[in-house]
Amino acid sequence: MGTKPDHSRAPVLEALAAYHRRGYVPFTPPGHKQGRGTDPRVREVLGAEVFGSDVLAIAGLDDRTSSGRVLARAEELMADAVAAEHTFFTTCGSSLSVKSAMLAVTRPHHELLVSRDAHKSVVSGLVLSGIKPVWIDPHWDPDLHLAHPPGPDDYAAAHDACPDAAGALVTSPTPYGTCADLAGIVEVCHARGIPVIVDEAWGAHLPFHSDLPTWAMDAGADVCVTSVHKMGGGLEQGSVFHLQGDRVDARRLAACADLLGTTSPNVLIFAAMDGWRRQMAEHGFRLLGDALALADKVRAEIGMIPGLRVHREEFLGADLAFELDPLQLVIDVAELGISGYAAGDWLRDHHRINLHVCDHRRISAQLSYADNDATARVLLRALRDLPKHAHGLARRSPPVQVPAPADMRLESAMLPRDAFFAETEHVPADKAAGRIAAEMITPYPPGIPVVLPGERISAAVVDYLRSGVAAGMVLPDSDDAQLRVIRVVVD
Repeated sequence: MGTKPDHSRAPVLEALAAYHRRGYVPFTPPGHKQGRGTDPRVREVLGAEVFGSDVLAIAGLDDRTSSGRVLARAEELMADAVAAEHTFFTTCGSSLSVKSAMLAVTRPHHELLVSRDAHKSVVSGLVLSGIKPVWIDPHWDPDLHLAHPPGPDDYAAAHDACPDAAGALVTSPTPYGTCADLAGIVEVCHARGIPVIVDEAWGAHLPFHSDLPTWAMDAGADVCVTSVHKMGGGLEQGSVFHLQGDRVDARRLAACADLLGTTSPNVLIFAAMDGWRRQMAEHGFRLLGDALALADKVRAEIGMIPGLRVHREEFLGADLAFELDPLQLVIDVAELGISGYAAGDWLRDHHRINLHVCDHRRISAQLSYADNDATARVLLRALRDLPKHAHGLARRSPPVQVPAPADMRLESAMLPRDAFFAETEHVPADKAAGRIAAEMITPYPPGIPVVLPGERISAAVVDYLRSGVAAGMVLPDSDDAQLRVIRVVVD
């Protein structure tokens, strides 16, 4: 019987403290030499401590041979904290983690079951790898025009139609906090002998409180990808991926991550993830319990503001979401006659608050264990002010032409990789209907592509995107952010 892990330890932070205490003098990168060469104007904004702790992971934080196993011990503690068998840290965000998992499960030209509400990082993985996606449609709410994760029956039917698919990928929670029936999906996939990857980028907090939705490892998933920076206490780009069972080889998963990852990881990102794991292991249940209680209180207060509607129960049910993260406060502003884009911009300009997702009719405020009564008051004060100015905003808020759910689903005419690397041309957007897209067109946030490379563009989707841009939708990855032209495959 092994020694019980000591979650009061933080190996990366302790090694960093030891590095400073011992007074090492680096003749290695980074070239700023712990801030000695940094422009004082930069230090004034970023702080001297940032540069002082920006050291090499090897021949810095650890020795040349990594004999201290600093990172390995931190990963072992993280795995124990969330009841996984293996955990891998990355400083390249969950975008790298999910690509690594996809490559570990299947290979080029082989099939992978993928929910169509996948993040753009999944599509990037398909383009890079040549994996053939078997798309599984989400559950569309025709009244609220919102997609919820597909369910077990959808994955079962997709695999029955494509029995050679080597694995399945599920996105849960979504950026709106809606969650799939992970246990049910895992059950049907494992019964068919295929592993399950869960893109749980928005679920870093889920293992640490029983009143939160079921997290992927507890549901039996094989690989789970988590962005520690989204709902946890990591720095931006901090991500972990967890593994359990023997359906995915740990060495192959590590090799795929090594293939894609940087050879110069940022120790600051490692340290923040290590310290957050310790905090959650020691205090997570209490901190998240406080956050859940605060979310309930704030939700009730928002519900009393005229013109605002906080979604909860209407997101749940047959053919909708299976569970919901209460810390994602999703607020419908349609009754005010304005778009979420207009509401989000006005709240930033006039109340200095930054919201999470803004779409054609909703805004969302993400709460975490770091929020408190003071931040809640700021949010509520701003939201109470919004209806007073809605009439003026409505005059400047053109409507978004949201198509019926069936019209949002485009035909897959080519593999994403083949379309992306094909001979292409730009055509005017109003001439693009019927052509095969060669680029991703992704409203951001939430970062779920409306158009993928290889899909046949429809007039309804073009109208939706162009009216969305006019109303304030942001399309950061398209060749033309104003969508005057679209890159398509040459006929």
